[in-house]
Amino acid sequence: MATVQVASSPLGVPPREAPLELPREQGTGFRRLSAKLCALRPDDSSSSRSEIHLILDQLISENYSEVGGVAPEDVCALLVQACRMVPLNQNHLISKVSQLVHHLLNTLQVIVDEQNLDFLLAYTISAIHQCSSWTHVKILQALAALLYGNGSKCQKYLPDLLGKNGLLVNLSSLGQSDPEVRRAAVHCMANLCLSVPGQPYLEEPYQSICFQAFLTVLQSPKSPDMDDITFCMLLQNALKGIQSLLTGGKMKLTQTEELGALLAVLKKSMFHGLPGINIEMPTVLYPTLLPQYDGRPPAKLQQSESSASRPTMNKKKKLKIKPKKIQQGEEDEEEESSGEREAAPVTGLGRLSLRGGGTPHPSSPGAQSLTLNGSGAARRGRVSSASCSPNWKRASSSDSDYSDAEGGMQNKMRSYQARVRQGALACFLYTIKSIEKKVLYGYWSAFVSDTPELGSPQSVSLMTLTLKDPSPKTRACALQVLSAILEGSKQFLSVAEDTSDHRRAFTPFSVMIASSIRELHRCLLLALVAESDSQTLIQIIKCLANLVSNSPYNRLKLSLLTKVWNQIKPYILHKDVNVRVSSLTLLGAIVSTHAPLPEVQLLLQQPCSSGLSNSNSETPHLNPPDWWKKAPVGPFLEEASVGSPKGSSEPCWLIRLCISTVVLPREDSLLGVDAGCAAGSYVPCPMRLEALQVLAHLARGYFLVAQAYLMELGEVICRCMGESDPSVQLHGAKLLEELGTGLIQQYKPDSTVAPEQRVPVTVVVLFWTMMLNGPLPRALQNADDPILQASACDALSSILPEAFGSLPSDWQILCITVLLGLNDSKNRLVKATASRALGVYVVFPCLRQDVIFVADTANAILMSLQDKSLNVRAKAAWSLGNLTDTMIVNMESPEPSFQEEFSDLLLLKMLRSAIEASRDKDKVKSNAVRALGNLLHFLQPSHIEKPRFAEIIEESIQALISTVLIEAGMKVRWNACYAMGNVFKNPALPLGTAPWTSQAYNALTSVVTSCKNFKVRIRSATALSVPGKREHYGAAGQYAQIWDALVTALQKSEDTADFLEFKYCASLRTQICQALIHLLSLATASDLPCIKETLELNSDMVQSYILQFLKSGAEGDDTGAPHSPQERDQMVKRALEHISSVQALAGDTAKRAIVDFLENTLAVYFDTSGS
Repeated sequence: MATVQVASSPLGVPPREAPLELPREQGTGFRRLSAKLCALRPDDSSSSRSEIHLILDQLISENYSEVGGVAPEDVCALLVQACRMVPLNQNHLISKVSQLVHHLLNTLQVIVDEQNLDFLLAYTISAIHQCSSWTHVKILQALAALLYGNGSKCQKYLPDLLGKNGLLVNLSSLGQSDPEVRRAAVHCMANLCLSVPGQPYLEEPYQSICFQAFLTVLQSPKSPDMDDITFCMLLQNALKGIQSLLTGGKMKLTQTEELGALLAVLKKSMFHGLPGINIEMPTVLYPTLLPQYDGRPPAKLQQSESSASRPTMNKKKKLKIKPKKIQQGEEDEEEESSGEREAAPVTGLGRLSLRGGGTPHPSSPGAQSLTLNGSGAARRGRVSSASCSPNWKRASSSDSDYSDAEGGMQNKMRSYQARVRQGALACFLYTIKSIEKKVLYGYWSAFVSDTPELGSPQSVSLMTLTLKDPSPKTRACALQVLSAILEGSKQFLSVAEDTSDHRRAFTPFSVMIASSIRELHRCLLLALVAESDSQTLIQIIKCLANLVSNSPYNRLKLSLLTKVWNQIKPYILHKDVNVRVSSLTLLGAIVSTHAPLPEVQLLLQQPCSSGLSNSNSETPHLNPPDWWKKAPVGPFLEEASVGSPKGSSEPCWLIRLCISTVVLPREDSLLGVDAGCAAGSYVPCPMRLEALQVLAHLARGYFLVAQAYLMELGEVICRCMGESDPSVQLHGAKLLEELGTGLIQQYKPDSTVAPEQRVPVTVVVLFWTMMLNGPLPRALQNADDPILQASACDALSSILPEAFGSLPSDWQILCITVLLGLNDSKNRLVKATASRALGVYVVFPCLRQDVIFVADTANAILMSLQDKSLNVRAKAAWSLGNLTDTMIVNMESPEPSFQEEFSDLLLLKMLRSAIEASRDKDKVKSNAVRALGNLLHFLQPSHIEKPRFAEIIEESIQALISTVLIEAGMKVRWNACYAMGNVFKNPALPLGTAPWTSQAYNALTSVVTSCKNFKVRIRSATALSVPGKREHYGAAGQYAQIWDALVTALQKSEDTADFLEFKYCASLRTQICQALIHLLSLATASDLPCIKETLELNSDMVQSYILQFLKSGAEGDDTGAPHSPQERDQMVKRALEHISSVQALAGDTAKRAIVDFLENTLAVYFDTSGS
């Protein structure tokens, strides 16, 4: 028996009235008729045909919505038997059996198995070839049902269907006279393109054939003999086919002509049937910054523009119930398949007129939208104030599909036209996902207008649909597409420039992009005010959040964010929780984009009541920020209030809002809470999570505003981390990490925050004492929730070092003990974060000289370096680099106790682990070589003298040399050059005499002359200038090689194919010049001839760059070069004095030539600088 797949919930026709007789066994009627059909024998008599007719009619009329237990294999067997009983010369029976195939497969949602499919496909294809043309529509409908989900099983029939003269190719062509046949053929082709997970897809040649067929359909105008609804269904099928090719077939639109043709038809289809909009598109859209040529004659253009201003007719909006989606993708041709609540048409600027005095407030009675009850069903509410609501928003109370024939047909046509627009938008969405963003943005101006809409194809954009389309679903689709375009557009939009007036003969690209951004803000805010449908409203707010996240407000005129800010405020109190969550997301985007922005700083200081009043809100008004504290002010707040910095006199309303949102009682905790606090309401979890994210954004970008609420936020964090909801706990830990990071940033040496504005260390100590007294230690030890453990580790690593040193010793011991314990965790995420936290703690001033702590940390990190997880090893390598940095800092301490007490065995162990890690992946390698350089720098003469260190030192240096030379990531090579410079700083190492000396210098000179990355070149030149004695550079030949390499590097300092490297050219030349002058200041008599020879060949070039070095110094990259003019010219003077003091050999003219060169260089410098 054949096997098939059946969907879990069959789609049925509208149920009939229940029969008066007792219900029969499920499926009895189907089985009885099936048995009756199978009992027949092939007979060409009229009586036999009549009986087959009767059985087929009964099977088609059977009410399958009340029939269950019909086995899929029985359906397939029945269809095969029916086809065997009907010869191909019986047109009427062929039509009826095709109708049965289509009806059963669609109604019972059966996908035919491969064996029966083979027979049925051969039968239907033969029927099309042999039967009369009037049967073709029914046969093609049956073929479409058979092909649905079976594309991978139809390989042997593809030549017949899609070949050069294939059946579907011919029937779907423009030459097909019957529009219904053409539509059915395109539908078959679309079902054939449908993908099934895990099954092979159409081969490339057939994909191209189908794509061209769909494209032709979309490009062709409606023929005179085709009615509007059939044309809409034809367009829908073509759009579905293209969508399937893009999703299942992963079709790549690499050709400009191909992509441009698709985008042109999609833009045209997006506006199909939209009242007041009638555009003509070119056949192909080309990526360009200039508007496309408008090919319409002037008369037609004026007519189109004038139609946009006609008044809207008063027509009813009908309410229709959307049936379940038919599996085969066949559009139900009955009237009840319109599929959504559609609105009556709005011509021209009908929706735009909402800007006037009749604009409803988002929460006003006239703007009531569909809300969801507990079961998810839509509650239909009557509009209470018709005077406040536009005509298109009024819904009919009639439950019938159509009130009269004329109105019914108009509404049906509008529904089909809306579905075409939705299909085009869905297809465009998948097109966006299938092409690179840099390709997509070449068509930016075709879909995003930079001027207010005037009716031309250039100004008609996605925002036109958002503002004018009467269907909420279409408006939501357009917003989804716009969001997809804006997502990841930060780099593209970053060129926008709108801070000054441009009065030129042409519009710069930067100004055009800025105009687009401004227009998007204007239209989206207009749509926000006009929208009443909650789901569409959510899409508008999400689209605004995407726009805000990617727009360069630091390069745009002020007020854009202010308008968004002020208009979104009322929606924070909207009755729909999803709208409230989206509104908080948008506010979070505002406070996180290019933070800190002066405009946002001012907005945060607005009065709390500004824009938040909402008489129709179901959410209570904001209470004072500390209403939720049942006990008097705690000791932490009392102590903190004495020493906290003075902030703004006006409290930040957004922080107050978020705190109130987070701590408002939940549904399960209303009992026992003051009635004035809860007001019979609670805050859903998504709102609380979003509020915590906004607080984290504020702590990251506007810490000076958030710091005034530091202790209050601390209590909020303790409350969140003490809850049972893991999501709330995680967000609380993240907020703690952001606050800790903000405090650390304030105390960094390069901080721009004035000391009097910083949070005093005493307050920070109180803050962290509160955290450690709260649920933080419990979260750190909660092995059942490793994600929370990891977040708590990150939070604990954000403690201010100065505050950690002032904590009681028992709290310090607790932190250290917990982190060392978590480093042994079996969970790799926890282990990685614990390793990183230890790397933070090891640089704390109060801990770094504690030999026992450093040794314990080193052993823990070395253990993590052996882990199987790359993430754990990468974090451990970073911590090892920090630990070795601490060892170098301790070397500079006047007390040598740390070096003396540090274990030799542990030092050897660290060197071996670092060597091993330097052979790991780049993420591990970059910090492993940093650690190697520090360890070799740390070695004392007592270590180097020991035989057991000799081999490990040689191996370590060879590891560094190989890392400098390998084609690894540039960060790895940069760190390797940096590490080599650290090695050269150790005077105890035999630099200059050891065999590895020449290898190290050869590696660095190779990099400084040939590396593609200029920052790596700069670091290698810095390393070459580290040795402080002439003997460290080795013999005269080695010295000459280094000198020649540096001169060559100076000559090639502008040779790069990467434009991004040019900004480092000046820094590279500065560092090379410093290295050359350093070498001159150490030169001996044997080195002078090679210096003279090089200068004779490159005198002008070297002198010009040294003069630049003297005048400007380092630019763009901190390489350690001297910055003051006095330091720079003193370097050259010292080099001149040294060369003058060298005892040259008799008859050697090199000394005189070099002295003359330096004297001439200084003379030119002093003459030009006026010194």
